[in-house]
Amino acid sequence: MRKLRSDPVRLEVFHHLTSAYCEEAGVRLQRSAVSPNIRERADFSVAMFDGAGRLIAQAAHIPVHLGSAGDAVAAARAAIEFRPGDVAILNDPYAGGTHLPDVTMVRPVFGRDRRRPDWFLVNRAHHADIGGSTPGSMGIAADLYAEGLVLPPVLLRAGGKLQQDLLRLFAKNVRGSEERLLDLRAQEASLHQLEQRLQGYVAEVGSATVQQLTDDLLDSTERAGRAALRRLVRGVFTAADHLEDDGFGSGPIPIVLSLRTGGRRLVFDWSATGAQVKGGVHCNRSVVMAACVYALRCLCPDRLPTNEGLFRLLSVQTRLGTLVDPRPPAPVAGGNVETSQRLVDVVFAALQQALPGVVPAASAGTMSNLSFGGQREDGSEFASYETLPGGAGAAPGVAGQAAIQTHMTNTRNTPIEELESRYPVRVRALSVRRGSGGAGAQRGGDGLQKCLEALVPLRVSFLGERHRSGPPGACGGKDGAPGRLWRITPGSRQRLPAKCSFVLHPLERVLVETPGGGGHGR
Repeated sequence: MRKLRSDPVRLEVFHHLTSAYCEEAGVRLQRSAVSPNIRERADFSVAMFDGAGRLIAQAAHIPVHLGSAGDAVAAARAAIEFRPGDVAILNDPYAGGTHLPDVTMVRPVFGRDRRRPDWFLVNRAHHADIGGSTPGSMGIAADLYAEGLVLPPVLLRAGGKLQQDLLRLFAKNVRGSEERLLDLRAQEASLHQLEQRLQGYVAEVGSATVQQLTDDLLDSTERAGRAALRRLVRGVFTAADHLEDDGFGSGPIPIVLSLRTGGRRLVFDWSATGAQVKGGVHCNRSVVMAACVYALRCLCPDRLPTNEGLFRLLSVQTRLGTLVDPRPPAPVAGGNVETSQRLVDVVFAALQQALPGVVPAASAGTMSNLSFGGQREDGSEFASYETLPGGAGAAPGVAGQAAIQTHMTNTRNTPIEELESRYPVRVRALSVRRGSGGAGAQRGGDGLQKCLEALVPLRVSFLGERHRSGPPGACGGKDGAPGRLWRITPGSRQRLPAKCSFVLHPLERVLVETPGGGGHGR
């Protein structure tokens, strides 16, 4: 690796400055959006890439978004010959996306050479609906087309001109189109602000200096990350787990990892993972990469930047036609949210062998995705989506936190006031699920209980995991309690499977109990 040419202090300033630009752009997106999922839950991410598609900086947003965003840049560059004023949009999981509700924008930034971009600015936001067979676009589907509108990399703006035909097509294929279109405008505003900040900095120091700082920052990150990996025991470590089912009766679906340490790169080999199935629990290689990079980042010092330098430290191997590398048009709605969590669980299980006594027990292992939609009394359509937190796994000397988002998600709670004012529902209960964390020398964090009552007919979908067995403990700690889903009608209470869609009639309720985290130690 070449010797760094930039002063370490200047490198640190550059890292924090570019990260702050991304954070500020995220605030613009959040404050400009109108949907609760973006404005309240902060289900979005922002990042900055150079002209070669290398990640320079990101905000501390959603790991599953950011670890996979580089593939969106690559797909957009391959499909579009960018010109000044262009903005691309995509959500196709087989062309740079993750799952369909995550809509990605890519804005090129040109320097003096107007023939090719010097940078690419990216944000990715989860829209509360993207069409498909169920409100919220997170239901049970047998192929990608039933999950919603599929957008390959296309231009939202060409030479600065908004493509109205594309917007009309978009609006005709989603529920709550007015809200969706306003959220797209918020995404545009976010990237516009980020470009202004970047251009201002380039005008101050020069593009050559920015390029030099970028090269040195990536190399510095790689060096520091490589030093952290030397703590790992050398060898090949195997770990396995499974998804409970795919929503159509297939399962359990094995997830198997062979982790090789000791070389120039950590090698994550997922080739022995089970074949693709009918339901939407597949994740593409972008999501697999995001899970591996997240786990690698957890091994590194807190202050280490997250950029392309980390990606140089690992290699991901998959087998086409499997859960983690499906053939299109396999559905993927749950892969981004559920399978990604299980991949992290399996990586951590392998790392418990390579770094004994350090890695925590399993956390909830699910995002407990709850979506619903219908029509208001005035005939207008609505759709809502949220992920519900569970218990964090305990670690050596540290108990797990209760009712918290873990690993591949980093979103917030939807306030009760927001849900009840925006949608015809009533929140009957929202509390910590006491005693659901696994016992041990350090107890796992407790899960959550949330109960919604319908005020009009609702079409509800739920995607979850860890409902048959709870998250495993570590070093003798006990497993966390499994999650549960209930449909409550006057005079009866019915337990539902972890992946299902159903109708709630007025005054009927849905109750979600999320898993607790695993305990650590005896």
